Amino acid sequence: MSVTGLNKIEKKAAFSLAAVFGLRMLGLFMILPVFAVYGTQLIGYSPVWLGLAIGAYGLTQAMLQIPMGMLSDKFGRKPVILAGLLVFLLGSIVAAMSDSIYGVVFGRALQGMGAIASAVLALAADLSREEQRPKVMATIGMFIGLSFTVAMVFGPIVAQFSGLSGLFWFTAVLTVLAMLMIQFMVPQSVHKAPRGDNVAVAGQLNTLFRHGQLARLNIGVFVLHMALTACFVTLPKQLIDSGLALEQHWQLYLPALLGSFFFMVPFMIIAIKKQKEKQMFVAAVALLTLSLLLFWYLPSSFAVLATLIVLFFVAFNYLEATMPSILSRLAPAGVKGSAMGIYSSSQFLGAFAGGLIGGAVSTAYGEQSIFLVMAVISLLWIVAALGMKPLKKSKSYSFATNIASEEEADEVAEQLINMPGVIEATLVHSEAVAYLKVDDKVADLQDIKALLNRAGTVS
Repeated sequence: MSVTGLNKIEKKAAFSLAAVFGLRMLGLFMILPVFAVYGTQLIGYSPVWLGLAIGAYGLTQAMLQIPMGMLSDKFGRKPVILAGLLVFLLGSIVAAMSDSIYGVVFGRALQGMGAIASAVLALAADLSREEQRPKVMATIGMFIGLSFTVAMVFGPIVAQFSGLSGLFWFTAVLTVLAMLMIQFMVPQSVHKAPRGDNVAVAGQLNTLFRHGQLARLNIGVFVLHMALTACFVTLPKQLIDSGLALEQHWQLYLPALLGSFFFMVPFMIIAIKKQKEKQMFVAAVALLTLSLLLFWYLPSSFAVLATLIVLFFVAFNYLEATMPSILSRLAPAGVKGSAMGIYSSSQFLGAFAGGLIGGAVSTAYGEQSIFLVMAVISLLWIVAALGMKPLKKSKSYSFATNIASEEEADEVAEQLINMPGVIEATLVHSEAVAYLKVDDKVADLQDIKALLNRAGTVS
């Protein structure tokens, strides 16, 4: 077994679970670049219902993300993931067979009820060693980003040949492929990762809701996905009005998204090498706000829209890529699963709010006003982001323990926190696990393990 890279099981788990996640997100994202146009042909169309159809999956995702993770703890990862994909498949079929906006909204809400993200990430954690887990999670994150890019390109192409219903049938086929991959390609779990760092625990949620720094991230991801969904209530129609036919939209989205990845690299280099993460984070939120203001203020010519789409996605992709990393460092030791559950729910709730607000603002004040409303909300996010504390470099570790009592656990935790480089130490006697957050340039893991061994633990 390699200690420096992914072993065979970890590689297979990383790419198969990333593909499953990517296929599912591809199905959710593909209507974004086309629904503002095709949705107008449905019975019962109105801007509000159109917005609901775009964002409906977010509400049910937000409600069920944490419970589905907990169910996977009780009934097993694969059964819960397969059940979620089956619900997602049913939602895709309902939407494909609907000729009214109401049926599509119901289908999209059903899709969201197949909330498998937390269970997939927990299974990925179960199938990877502590030191290799970040690589597995990064692979999954990369495929999610890739699925969004592919969706923006293929959505208009698929819709051109098969219409809106064809998009949902295509999503259904992708879902069947994902189910087959879970059943036959994803390895069986060989061990369980520590629960608190990968699946939400009900007793921890209330404390984390009140955590000021984490709350800033939860607000941020809510606003980010609200702005994304709201903009696509009107953006495809504006591109058509600027002279770009719907089936040609991919010719703009592809270079714009690739260009945005290229232009965000300097942000990331400065943030990491110059230790300016907070400053670059605030700058990215400011860039997002500026792009929204310019969408509202400037005339909607093709050149202007193309430029602003690149600016928007430079900010969006930077924030989307960096916030989970920041969250993993801010989350207290042993509760990362709960923190990520709240974060994911905030993300999906933002997608729902964006569709709802985008449709409502469009009806009351016109489609162009959507950008102004989102820009004002983003300005409030800048204020919240300015209150972020400087980030400490840290890594999280977990060790199995056999400490005999809560009193001994408290005593050992106190000794650990006084060791050089140990930022946080949490010993959970009931779960027989020790969670540590350390500065690995200062901390000596061998000394930490020695202390745990002397206290009657095994690492």
